Amino acid sequence: MRGLLDRIRRAGQPPFHTQTAAEARALYARSAEVLDLPRAPLARVEDVTIPAFDGTPLPARLYAPSAGRLPVMLYLHGGGFTIGSIETHDSLCRQLALRSGAAVVSLGYRLAPEHRFPMAVEDTWAALRWLHEAGATSLGLDAARLAIGGDSAGGTLAAVTALWARDQGIALRLQLLITPGTADVASMPSRAAFAEGFLLDARTIDWFFDHYITVSGRADWRFAPLNADDVEGVAPACFVLAECDPLVDEGVAYADRLRAAGVPVDIDIQRGMTHDFIKMGRALREAQAAQAFAARALTHAFEAP
Repeated sequence: MRGLLDRIRRAGQPPFHTQTAAEARALYARSAEVLDLPRAPLARVEDVTIPAFDGTPLPARLYAPSAGRLPVMLYLHGGGFTIGSIETHDSLCRQLALRSGAAVVSLGYRLAPEHRFPMAVEDTWAALRWLHEAGATSLGLDAARLAIGGDSAGGTLAAVTALWARDQGIALRLQLLITPGTADVASMPSRAAFAEGFLLDARTIDWFFDHYITVSGRADWRFAPLNADDVEGVAPACFVLAECDPLVDEGVAYADRLRAAGVPVDIDIQRGMTHDFIKMGRALREAQAAQAFAARALTHAFEAP
């Protein structure tokens, strides 16, 4: 991991927080899959659209490793609610589908600053409701076996939507939370310990959040699920965390909160890894181990009666 960080620094790419949102998106689009595994061939890879609550068609991509009525996970990409896309996370979604045997639907939710909080949340809720009510069936998938997952900001969206699903009576088999943000404050020790030089810098976190949400709005549980009044009865959770990630402490804190409420939790903390490591499978065996861990959790969740 240290060697990869050195290579990234030598590449001399400008930090996201020094660019406009459009420039940062273009840079991330060019570099996001450089260290990812090659895009695995699958039986089905189809671009579809999902209606938002306001009727806007949202882009999505279906990944299915085989034919048949497969269970399905709605996946939300990372990128601080500001960058990232279906394309930047294509390889990861293919690996999760291939390794788990389940289908994955990756959602292109609307990004800030053009679409500020809570637009990404509402797009995610709309997509899950669509899959539950008609979408999964229309795609030939099993609407009775649903999960949700995401990485980084997408992990935040997945955690928030799992709470919403509980309240809406939508039974989810699993919430897969990969290096998620869960807190509204920067006071946790890992935010300071890994504030600079560990891929996701404090200034970049601030830049993402400033694009997405006002400071006064950050206590809202739809931004910081650790602030939710009640997490009892939410879907079982699988956490994939990185030891050298500024967000690791809030990931652990949310896992502890779920456990204290009686929610089944599996957690894997990859030692010596930084934020976004799971997308570095070409270079890191830990990335492939984390992908396998997440996929096993999905397989077991979908196999449960």
